[in-house]
Amino acid sequence: MLIAKDQKIEPLAFRNAMSHFAEAVHILTTDGPAGRRGVTISAVCSVSDNPATMLVCLNRNHEFNHLFIENGVFALNTLSFQQQALSEAFSGKGELAQEDRFALGDWHTLQTGAPVLTNALASFDCRIIASHEVATHYVIYGKVSAINFGDRGRSLIYLNRSYHGAGD
Repeated sequence: MLIAKDQKIEPLAFRNAMSHFAEAVHILTTDGPAGRRGVTISAVCSVSDNPATMLVCLNRNHEFNHLFIENGVFALNTLSFQQQALSEAFSGKGELAQEDRFALGDWHTLQTGAPVLTNALASFDCRIIASHEVATHYVIYGKVSAINFGDRGRSLIYLNRSYHGAGD
């Protein structure tokens, strides 16, 4: 199906096209005065290595995603292929409460107080330096305060609406 440049792009058509992007899977976490929260995301990119800065996107329509901005901190935990069940739990599969989702992993903190997954491939502990709203999402920039490396392994990738493993 060809969609002309002057036609409105329908959300489902856009999501269908985006499903062809292979993306690493992460659990984004926060904790602080506003409360504790964790969600599975793939809309992530590095912005700069000096200073180390990350960009994450979160859907504003999810009831508690504002907690990230209110706390002013987040940890981005990059998952291994063996952590698919954890990804599914934090994406809402099984409709587990937040405390039950966190009970499935081993967590600690580095500098900001955001939960860091002990055995993630890598975790980026960040302080929010800017955020704004674009369409349905919060676009959040975080300056990396600390990094935690786990064991090397295959990355958990989401492509064509299913999980895959990449790398060794």
